[in-house]
This record gives sequence, structure tokens and C-alpha cells, in this order.
Amino acid sequence: MQPDLFTPIRLGRYSLKNRLVMAPLTRNRAGAGNVPQAMNVEYYRQRASAGLIISEGAQITPTAVGYLGTPGIHSAEQIAGWKNVTDAVHSRDGRIFLQLWHCGRVSHPALLPNGMLPAAPSAIRPEGHAHTMEGPQDFVTPHELTTDEIAEIVNDFRTAAKNALAAGFDGVEIHAANGYLIDQFIRDGSNQRTDEYGGSLKNRSRLLMEITAVVTEVWGSDRVGVRLSPVNPFNDMRDSNPQQTFDFVANALNPFNLAYLHVTEWGCTDPADFDFHQLRAAFNGTYMTNGGYDKASADAAIASGATDLVAFGKLFIANPDLPERFAADAPLNTPDVNTFYGGNEVGYIDYPSL
Repeated sequence: MQPDLFTPIRLGRYSLKNRLVMAPLTRNRAGAGNVPQAMNVEYYRQRASAGLIISEGAQITPTAVGYLGTPGIHSAEQIAGWKNVTDAVHSRDGRIFLQLWHCGRVSHPALLPNGMLPAAPSAIRPEGHAHTMEGPQDFVTPHELTTDEIAEIVNDFRTAAKNALAAGFDGVEIHAANGYLIDQFIRDGSNQRTDEYGGSLKNRSRLLMEITAVVTEVWGSDRVGVRLSPVNPFNDMRDSNPQQTFDFVANALNPFNLAYLHVTEWGCTDPADFDFHQLRAAFNGTYMTNGGYDKASADAAIASGATDLVAFGKLFIANPDLPERFAADAPLNTPDVNTFYGGNEVGYIDYPSL
């Protein structure tokens, strides 16, 4: 019998009750001090029937921030706030990983301590703008990191991983996608370095490998995942040969024996542009996909072996009981895009369950 969304699966040291994953979703609703608050606890509790929840990105330090109202994992208050979230998810027999996040150049001095410049592999200003308390402001030319500063960031990931452990998470996901710092190092459109962190594929992926090494030291490799986005142009990202680049990265991650590789297909407008099956074949472990799937397309992808798990974003925003609705072939709530980012409980914890 072919597997589908409701076939249990082993993920690292865990047995998941289904293969529906709640994708990491920035919702800009953290409290003062970027601390998870009561409505965040309820939001995740409502969605605990997912086989796995991957939290929204959590900044590893104050210097990693790129957006207003996004939670961190670097203060005692933030750890305590997240502990309330993990307790709530576990009370419903759910599993939750924390996504570790550094925004890199996709930030603004108005969002960072002492008005500092955002950090990046190279001093290349991305097109676009940041949302600040003063409104939208154009991105600035970032500060090119020194090798000593890169080492500090690797250590910041180690500390954040320890903080996630203290907050009661079941594991962590390293955010190496969507134009944020690690992705900025991987893709040659944003990395023009000539030292050991630039040029060759090995050098451009070095930061991800160093971060993965320290995070797996904290957690054990069977409780760590990595997220990639080979063709997503978000945050002014591009690469001269994404297939070669990301096949290399997936293969280079194999020795870590990770819990999973999470690949978002967003940005792929023509299947001829990128072969996700080839990328999946380059990675030896459990594979998770994301990118506009519904129940039928997700079941088909799992049955064909194209993926092991499917992460859902917008559908989980609007349907806190998405697994139950899929199981019953019940109608789905329609997501309200106007309440995706920021605001209060409306469009956040008031979507009805069956």
C-alpha cells in the first residue's frame, strides 16, 4: 500500500502521527521585547495535530533582526515565552521544532542595536525595503563580515540552539533559505567574497556547514533540519547555477545524518528551470517539500517517492485543524491575506475548527 499524508513516519528519533507539517510562518505578533505572548501560545496549541510544527523564524541575536514583531531566542524572557508554547503543543501530543534565523542584509539600521548596519557576506545592497517603526525604508548597503565576525555568528547559532533546548523544543531547523544570511552566503548573486567563504561551492556553503556542525553538537543530528530555497527570488536573490549549487549543498549535508532536509519550491515558474527530483536524490535522508500543495498533490508526491513530508503554510494559517479537515475531506477555511502579518487575534487564533 502506497504511503500518503496519514501514513506515520520516523523523523530522527521521533515517530510522527502524520506527514502534514506546519511550515514556518512569519506572523509579526510577538510581544514587547520580541517575546512570545499568550496569543502565540494559543496559535501553536490550536495547530498541534500536525505531524510536526516548525515555528516561525526566531532571531538568534538582537543583531539578526529583520522585521518588527518577530520573536527571538536570545533572552531569558524569550526562552520562557517559548516554553509556554512548547508546553501547550506537548499538552496535545504535538511535536515542534524552532527555526533558527539570521536575516543578514535584509534588515535596516532602524531595526538593529545602536543603528548598526546589517551584516552580509558582501557589501551588496539588495533591492527592496525594510518595514520599520517609521514606515518602509529602502535597504542599505550592508557591512561585509570579517572572518572573526563570521565565527561569532556561528557561535551565536550554537547559543541559540542551547536556548531552544532550554525552551523545551523537540528540535531545531536551520533557516538557510529565502534570502536570509546563510542563503546570502550560498548564492553567488549575494556572495562576491574572495576568501574561504566565497568563490567555490565548498567555500560558499562553508557557513552552513559550520553552523550545522555546532547546532548538531548541541542537539544531536537526529533533531536538526535544514531549510533551503534553490530558486526563490525573494529578497533580491539569484544564483548563476542553482542546480549545481544546491545539489552540492544537499550532498554536503549528508554526513550530518540530519532529521530532514526542507526544500521550498517557491519561485520555480517552469519545471525545466530546476529539477527538484535531482536535488532530492542528492540528499540521503528524509526529505520535506513545500510550495502550494493541496491534499491531492501532497498525497501524489508522497506516493511517488518525490517527498516524505509536505509542509503547508497558508492552509495551516486558516485551518488550525488542517489534518482533521483533510482526513474528513471537509471544506477548508479561506485565508485572509490582510491579516497574515501583524495585528491582533483577528486572522490569527479566530479561524474556526470543525
